[in-house]
Order: sequence, then structure tokens, then C-alpha cells
Amino acid sequence: MNDINNKLIDMAIEVSKNAYAPYSKFNVGAVLLMKDGSIITGVNVENGSFGLTNCAERTALYQAYTQGYRKSDIIKLAVVADTSAGVSPCGACRQVMSELLELDCPILLSNIKKSDIKETNIQELLPYMFNL
Repeated sequence: MNDINNKLIDMAIEVSKNAYAPYSKFNVGAVLLMKDGSIITGVNVENGSFGLTNCAERTALYQAYTQGYRKSDIIKLAVVADTSAGVSPCGACRQVMSELLELDCPILLSNIKKSDIKETNIQELLPYMFNL
């Protein structure tokens, strides 16, 4: 694994500790690497009304867009969780990523042990994405 990927995964592991997951106890961290060198992070934030929960991937992407970035500014996304294999984004996150990321943007999926790391993109994760 190259140094940038390793650094992004390490950052996602560290930021996952900030997740608010009192119900699932499933902390997820996400890190975006931007073209200007900025790093934007996100964690999952749960709510007792489960439909109001927000995933780490969407938190990071929404934060980037809030700061004025757009899909062409994003170099890579890394997502981690305490799973046996690389974490898999939920369907809602995949759909949001299909709209807010370039379709070939590299997405790193890992676990906190870094024992399983996959590099993919949204075209592979959501081949039949909804679009207008």
C-alpha cells in the first residue's frame, strides 16, 4: 500500500473514534483527500430515530460541499470500521457518492486492523446507480 493510502486509512481509523454510535456501537470514519491537499473527515452520527442517523461517508462529503468543494476537487475517499473485511458503504451512501464523487474517484475500504484493504470506485460499488 502506498504512503498516501496508508495515511488516509490511519486518519480514518483515528477519526472513527469520534463517531457517535451509542446504539450500534459501530464506529465508522471517513476521510476525503482534496486536490488542494486539504483533508476532510466524517464520522457516523446516530440518532434514537434511526432514520435520522448519518453515515461517515455522507458526513465527510456534505462537509466538503459545505466548504465549497465539488466532485472535481476530491482525489480519494477512505472509509474504515471495525469489521473483519473492508467496510462496505450502505446503499444510501453509495447513491450519494454516485452524485457527489467523480465516477472513477478511488475509494479505499478497510478495517481498523488494515488487514483487508480494497480500492474501488462508485461505478463498481453501484453499477446501476439512479441518475436524472
